[in-house]
Amino acid sequence: MPPRRPDPQRLRTALDAQRSALGQEPWAGPAEPGVLGRALAFAVLGALDAGGQPEREALRAAVTYLLGLLAADAPGRAVEVRVPPYAAVQCLVGPRHTRGTPPNVVETDPVTWVQLALGRLSWAQAREAGLVSASGPRADLSEWLPLLRGTTSASPSLD
Repeated sequence: MPPRRPDPQRLRTALDAQRSALGQEPWAGPAEPGVLGRALAFAVLGALDAGGQPEREALRAAVTYLLGLLAADAPGRAVEVRVPPYAAVQCLVGPRHTRGTPPNVVETDPVTWVQLALGRLSWAQAREAGLVSASGPRADLSEWLPLLRGTTSASPSLD
């Protein structure tokens, strides 16, 4: 089953809420889901960098968007990546899992997932700090992370 496509309206609403919380104007950039998802992920990271907590719906939408990117970049069903309470995806090629607890599981909290996916935190750093639980021989995402690099300010059309 392919990952669900991000809902542009949900992404836009969450992005505008996060930008407002950061004291920024509403989003005036392109409305494509990929652009909105990227901008949202970096807006959530901006809230974390400012020492605050991201808006709940912004964090939820960013986590879901970034998990969808992982599932698209590393298709398969060998590893289940869980980010409670928001979402989980199956990814990576290997033996398919269908019932019960999968043999290869990665689990982390939403903030750590955003930091991993955006390259703010490396896989090794997260494992060493105990921020990621990874069990099973295929439960290593270091080859696939980060999913996105840079900031929205790197592209003038995204600010």
